[in-house]
Amino acid sequence: MESRQLRSAGPIRDDRVDILGVGVSSINLDDAVETIERWIGARTRNYVCITGVHGLMESRRDERLRRIHNEAGMVTPDGMPLVWLSRLLGKHRTERVYSPDLMRKMTAVSSQRGYRQFYYGGSEEVADKLKQVLVNAHPSLEVAGALCPPFHELTPEEDQAVVDAINAARPHIVWVGLSTPKQEFWMVEHLGRIAAPVMVGVGAAFDFLAGTKRQAPLWMQRNGLEWLFRLCSEPRRLWRRYAYIVPGFTILAVGGAIACPVHRLRECRIHQLPMIPTIFCPRPTARGKGKRWTADRRAFPSQSER
Repeated sequence: MESRQLRSAGPIRDDRVDILGVGVSSINLDDAVETIERWIGARTRNYVCITGVHGLMESRRDERLRRIHNEAGMVTPDGMPLVWLSRLLGKHRTERVYSPDLMRKMTAVSSQRGYRQFYYGGSEEVADKLKQVLVNAHPSLEVAGALCPPFHELTPEEDQAVVDAINAARPHIVWVGLSTPKQEFWMVEHLGRIAAPVMVGVGAAFDFLAGTKRQAPLWMQRNGLEWLFRLCSEPRRLWRRYAYIVPGFTILAVGGAIACPVHRLRECRIHQLPMIPTIFCPRPTARGKGKRWTADRRAFPSQSER
């Protein structure tokens, strides 16, 4: 099976729109499903970043994370602000590709095509409920397995055991529910080691589909207010995140759009303004350890190492 190697970040691909330095795929849900099926048929190894404003803001101040997004097989627009900006920049057919929706649609397709699923992330309780809900909805679905990693950083031996377990299950799709940016780092660090054709980082989709967390009402999702619903649902966990993401992204996006002459919007890229000062961007830490999530340097070899 072919393994697609990461390279240094280059120009944004033609099928994507540049928003804050991240190439967001100009697609809809059917396009995403078709692409994943094509990868499965070709047996190539790819990963998918399902990103919203949170992922863009993290990528803006972390070059490694930005490179991970720009080297992904797809970067789907998970939030309405990305859809609106993509359309503003000329990609009029762009629609939201929301992680729970992609999982639902791909699960339905998988039950018909025989694609085997593997779930990595979350708690054992969530994993059990997730399998139950999806199999009840699609009785012919093949769930190859599920793994719930501990909160501590895995040792090399533990990590290899995870890889061996996933590969032994022979899944076509590995759904990774570790939250951003941990899931993006995990996927790129395991690209070439996990034999499945597709890895997809889906964040909180496990909880939403299992019913352990409530989703925002459709009217809030359609109007770009899902962040407000989540903040009200989990204020202690999420207030720091949204305290800098919402105003920061608004300033950058609006300022970047205004900086583009109206007649040149299609050629513009929304990333003209300078970085937000680090004081407004508290970095995420590993649970209970105070460590920063970082990508393995081996995933990004220097020029001399290539």
